[in-house]
Amino acid sequence: MAQMAQRTSGAFRQYRWKELGLLLLPGVILLLLMTQLLIIRSSNDTTTVNNLRNLPILDGLIPILGFIAAVLGVHFVLNIFFRKADQVLLPLVALLSGLGVVMMTRLGPDIPAPNGPIPNLGSKQLLWVLLGLAICLGTMFLLRNIGWLSRYKYTWLLFCFAVLAPSVIRGIITFKNADPTRDTLGFGPLNLQPSEFLKIGVAIFFAGYLNDNRDILAEGHYRLGPLRLPPLRQLGPMLSMLGIGLMSFLIVRELGLALLVYSLFLCMTYVATGKKSYVLVSLLAFVLLALIGYSLLPYVQNRFATVAFNPADWAHLTPKEDAFATDKGLQVYQGLINVASGGILGNGLGLGYPVRVPVIDSDMAFTAYADEFGLVGLFAIIGIYLLIVHRGFRIAAEATDPFSKLLATGLTSIFALQTLIITAGDLKLLPLTGIPLPYLSNGGNAILANFIIVGILLRISHNTAVEREGIY
Repeated sequence: MAQMAQRTSGAFRQYRWKELGLLLLPGVILLLLMTQLLIIRSSNDTTTVNNLRNLPILDGLIPILGFIAAVLGVHFVLNIFFRKADQVLLPLVALLSGLGVVMMTRLGPDIPAPNGPIPNLGSKQLLWVLLGLAICLGTMFLLRNIGWLSRYKYTWLLFCFAVLAPSVIRGIITFKNADPTRDTLGFGPLNLQPSEFLKIGVAIFFAGYLNDNRDILAEGHYRLGPLRLPPLRQLGPMLSMLGIGLMSFLIVRELGLALLVYSLFLCMTYVATGKKSYVLVSLLAFVLLALIGYSLLPYVQNRFATVAFNPADWAHLTPKEDAFATDKGLQVYQGLINVASGGILGNGLGLGYPVRVPVIDSDMAFTAYADEFGLVGLFAIIGIYLLIVHRGFRIAAEATDPFSKLLATGLTSIFALQTLIITAGDLKLLPLTGIPLPYLSNGGNAILANFIIVGILLRISHNTAVEREGIY
């Protein structure tokens, strides 16, 4: 009896109580938001009596209740098989994913033609999130040994080129076109966006390659003026990965993907070698390529024209500026109106008018949250992203093997870079790109890819804790 009581007490103490407690807060927030949305929609329906007893709140809450149940199911699986995994990451991701489901439920029926309305947009988002949670767990079970990813680093390099090849071919065919080439592949009713999985392959390759060659890269062997460069044998594969960024920029005409790949290269190279000179030279090369691209590619000029456009003095716009604001600059211009109309506290979920912005559910989703949650809500969302980045870098810092450190650093950098690029684009601080806002934008490919990243990070944190305790 004493041994049984001791085992029960030990299991009770080892339970993931912190994670469970943190999951309660997202659950309450999401239930309150969905209830508010249902009340507002029902009160605006002239066929429904404005009486709380007649509102179909319980039926409307079933999707979000299902989402909460699925997240709790993942929590229980982690408690059984991965008890040592990080306990903060899942609640943060769950809150963002739930907000994405709620916002897509709110936006779908109000999206104007030709793309809307989409009454089931929230249900589609929920299905992708549920599938993402399952893939997250599958990733953790599959990657029992993270090290095997490093052994196949060149396979991942070939994978990166393979998934980008169709978009490169399409870009060459339509090279004279001023519009970007969307890197999408159609498989029946599904549209696959290879770049969402390309970023994972890039991070795995960089982590494996830099782990094997970090000493040589850090020392440098060849002098180029004041710089010391590594041997060509070590420099060649790195330049090939930069070639992916260059092809994305010049041929595929996806500025966001090029920025993501190039920035990821800079982050991981600096972490692996500690050499600022590599970063400075790469930044100079980026500036040079950007100037060349700006002079040669009309689509780059169009993107930067939006950044230079000043909508503040809207009452004194010239006819040319007015035409720009209603054509090529319409999306960003209306997005800024969303941000301004939200003010400090926002208009409230379901009470704003975010659908004035084209593609509000994808590229401009950040401005929808600005309209209805206000500046306070935006700071809270950015704070959640910062906490995710903090947990990711903490997992990287605590990892016991160099490859896991570099991989966790790269995958976490993807979260940070994606969020920075798309939010700065929505706010007219950078050219607008097609990169989705992680978990908050509509898009199944991005959701699945981001859950794969979370699964890898959780697995690394679990392996690290097990190794530190000497359990094999």
